[in-house]
Amino acid sequence: MRLNKALPVINHLGNWLVGQIDVTLPKSPIGKAVRYAVRLLDELQAYIYDGRLEIDNNLKENAIRPAALGHKNWLFAGSHDAAQNIAMYLSFFGTCHLNGIKPYDWLRYVLENIRSTPADQYHTLLPNLVDPALLKQ
Repeated sequence: MRLNKALPVINHLGNWLVGQIDVTLPKSPIGKAVRYAVRLLDELQAYIYDGRLEIDNNLKENAIRPAALGHKNWLFAGSHDAAQNIAMYLSFFGTCHLNGIKPYDWLRYVLENIRSTPADQYHTLLPNLVDPALLKQ
């Protein structure tokens, strides 16, 4: 389907871009953009021939959006120490999310078990190492 529907559109776009090289100034912003796009035409077409590739990078963009949005908020965390604490908690909760663990369940488990865990074993309480079955109890 990609070959039938997308390839003609990309070929048309590529032909148009190549035609624009002669009518744009090389140092102008549009000239730079056209030349950049022409250089990347082969990479743009890669998704057509490999069904494992996505047509866009929306999944990656959505994954980094919280960090990008939080940048300005972290500037006003109150202090350097507060900003480091926020970063630590976001890292924990992000790891929970990546491992399919509910942060509340993980945090409750840690608070209930940290006193009985030897200091040299604290790493076993991290979200990526804790057994998800223990969180259900």
